[in-house]
Amino acid sequence: MSYTHNLAPLCWTPGPERIASAAITRFARQVGLEGASYADLHRYAVTCLEDFWAEFWRFANPVASDYQQVLSSDGQARMVGARFFIGATMNFAENLLAGDADQVAVIETGEDGVGAALTLAQLRQRVAGAQQALRELGVGEGDRVAGLMPNTVDTLVMVLATASIGAIWSACAPEFGVNGVLDRFGQIEPRVLVAVPRYRYNGRLHDIGERVAEIANGLKVRHLLLCGEGEVERTYAAVARLETLAAGAPSQPDYVALPFNHPLYVIYTSGTTGLPKCIVHSAGGTLINHRKEHMLHCDIGPGDRVMYYTSTAWMMYHWMITARASGATLVLYDGAAIPKRDGELDHDALWRIAAETGATHFGTSPKYLSLLEQAGRRPADHYDLSALRMVMSAGAPLTEENFRWVYGAVKADLCLASISGGTEILGCFVMGNPAGPVYAGEIQVPALGMAMAMLDERDIPVLGRHGDLVCTEPFPSMPLGFWGDGGWQRYLDTYFGERADVWTHGDVAYFTASGGVVITGRSDTLLKPGGVRMGPSEIYRVVETIDGIEDSLVVGYPIEGGDMDLWLFVVTEAGRELDEPLSQRIRDALLREASPRHVPKRLFQVNEIPYTLNGKKVEKAVLQMLTGKPVKNKGSLLNPDCLEQFVAVAEVQA
Repeated sequence: MSYTHNLAPLCWTPGPERIASAAITRFARQVGLEGASYADLHRYAVTCLEDFWAEFWRFANPVASDYQQVLSSDGQARMVGARFFIGATMNFAENLLAGDADQVAVIETGEDGVGAALTLAQLRQRVAGAQQALRELGVGEGDRVAGLMPNTVDTLVMVLATASIGAIWSACAPEFGVNGVLDRFGQIEPRVLVAVPRYRYNGRLHDIGERVAEIANGLKVRHLLLCGEGEVERTYAAVARLETLAAGAPSQPDYVALPFNHPLYVIYTSGTTGLPKCIVHSAGGTLINHRKEHMLHCDIGPGDRVMYYTSTAWMMYHWMITARASGATLVLYDGAAIPKRDGELDHDALWRIAAETGATHFGTSPKYLSLLEQAGRRPADHYDLSALRMVMSAGAPLTEENFRWVYGAVKADLCLASISGGTEILGCFVMGNPAGPVYAGEIQVPALGMAMAMLDERDIPVLGRHGDLVCTEPFPSMPLGFWGDGGWQRYLDTYFGERADVWTHGDVAYFTASGGVVITGRSDTLLKPGGVRMGPSEIYRVVETIDGIEDSLVVGYPIEGGDMDLWLFVVTEAGRELDEPLSQRIRDALLREASPRHVPKRLFQVNEIPYTLNGKKVEKAVLQMLTGKPVKNKGSLLNPDCLEQFVAVAEVQA
């Protein structure tokens, strides 16, 4: 078979003008690699790591003092304890609030459409008011400010006000239950809880005042700062209103100059197997890594408008808002991705807003794209998406069908970037390349400055077959550690315990013939029937294209001898049963398009597939249920009640 037959279908190639104008092309010219391949640029970025980051610092020109040293390690290890840009001082909020005062900085939108737009001057004034409010409540450097907040301007203002004074922001979305919030915020002992007593979602007004009071009492916070509509009663915390404490503030915030590695965020892992891990990220590492990803991998710059569907608890919220530091306007959307309007599902809500706001960058998830395809939607037929240059997707791998749908139903001339990284690094290991081709089913490139490899069971780097995704050189957005007593050792055990001084991320992936990457699952959900390694996504991308199947989940059920059988659970279309003909079609498709090893031993029909609040399938939680092990933190799941049905259907069909 020829080399070209090993390439995935080509979806898009940028034209010469787009390549020439891309920031990544300008950066390549700056470092003397104009006209070089992406592979050459990536090789430079990881073999000349300190030069690369120094050159990018010069390219991005952050608002910061000069640094003395690009990279420092503890002398015994290259990665563990590495720190970047030693001696530099900066303020994260100042970088996001830099620019022309009259520029539109943020547009607030929701299920009802496009709302208020704020200029940079207006946003600065709002931040100055929130800064005054936090100081009034005694918040200072290193204090934690916890937010139970939706994706609104108020939340952005509180994040920036917190960062401006050197405090640490941590968030949960307002739909989280009491235990889910306490499991997270209870570990970091916030000084202030910022919350909304009411929020709107899926066409309804949700009153969570009692929940907020219970959370404030459970946390024993000194102050509860309320935003938006509604009231909260029966709390022992001192209750204040943001608008009251912000009154009379100056028009500009002031910014505390902080070390590059000063803590900025505490962000949480999903926590389905125990308490969520509290991951501490630095201001400088977050800023410089996000700017690299935004500028070089997404071509985000002044005049662009970035809209990413996300909740405030997901890492993609933090990723999105940093686009302000590259001069972009943020388009914030609060609500359901497919809300109900007049009793009907509004599949076009996000695309309508993207068109009305002139979004240049649109962020989403594979699940959302699949739902639109199943509904027969074609946004290109109804909305002017001429400004749109890039669609980004995270949370799970995009399937080939997702690629075909976007290029056929949204826009033929754009860069579709399936991106992947994690909460742990607050960024991406693999990303898009706006100056390179897009192949269906693949992530375009490994990110610049990320020394990635796929290691097999011998710990040998492999190409073209599955391996554990690792990173062998330090990068600025490595966490400062986990919060709390013993946090540093738990951090080391989690990411460096398997391989000394090599970051082991927990994903299973492989490099393709085109130089792209395919991520097939997590190492703890890796399927190995008969010793053959495969990822769950290899099965999903076949099964979920079969007529009659809406969703699916596969686990490797342990059997005697240390082997496993594949158990496949499917959600069928309304009114459809998983009868023998449909079951046989599934088996035949997997045999034909994958391999005999991919054919499940058992097939089950369920009503719903469990997802985390961030939109990821939770194979591990299902396997725990099936093997009689507890799922310790169901509060991290969007729909935890559906777990019981997996045990029920398995017992019935035993």
